[in-house]
Amino acid sequence: MNLQDVYAIRVPRKERRRVGRGWGSGLGKTSGRGEKGAGRRSGTRFRMRFEGGQMPLYRRLPKKGFGNHSFRLRFEAVNVGALEKAFGAGATVDIDALRAAHLVPKTATLWKLLGDGELSKKLSVRCDAASAGAKAKVEKAGGTVEVVAGDARERLEAGAVRRAETAKKRVVAVEAYKAEAVKAGKPKKAAAPGKGKGGAGKPAKPAGGEGGKPESKGGDAKGGKPAPKKDQG
Repeated sequence: MNLQDVYAIRVPRKERRRVGRGWGSGLGKTSGRGEKGAGRRSGTRFRMRFEGGQMPLYRRLPKKGFGNHSFRLRFEAVNVGALEKAFGAGATVDIDALRAAHLVPKTATLWKLLGDGELSKKLSVRCDAASAGAKAKVEKAGGTVEVVAGDARERLEAGAVRRAETAKKRVVAVEAYKAEAVKAGKPKKAAAPGKGKGGAGKPAKPAGGEGGKPESKGGDAKGGKPAPKKDQG
């Protein structure tokens, strides 16, 4: 083998980008770095998540607060149709059997039985939760469904109790709101007219002249001032 034979072997290498070789190349003059600014200079580096000086996303998002995401119950759903295909009659179905049959991941700890599909085999199912339809189908085929007691079951029952109490409170609040609305919409009864001195159903006339003003004594009818005395003789 000669040296020219080595050079003849074509190795796929990406050609480097030639910048600053005239405007016709598309990368001339500023070499693709734009006009002025720190990004044009050599040796410029920007940290990760740098957004040009504006408030970055990791600082705009809230960091405080409490969430139930870490404490959620994650159930792997398995339908009765999948049990029909994977297990034989009289088999016991639990989380270990499901892992062996590759119906749930190896890291799964909780699973729930759902009622999609048909079941004709007698199975003994031990699950963490089950829908009413799935339970009915297993029992119809002659099998049994046992909900395993544990932390998951206690939390599910506590959640059901909380939801029921919340629903009751909501109903009470709605009824109270409706009662207030009906009470506010009723017209008020008019007060019965009182019996005055002037007769039944008519208010009594105020003392004095018309308009309720007291009569002036020894005065003029108009102004209420005393009349001037006349000279005698």
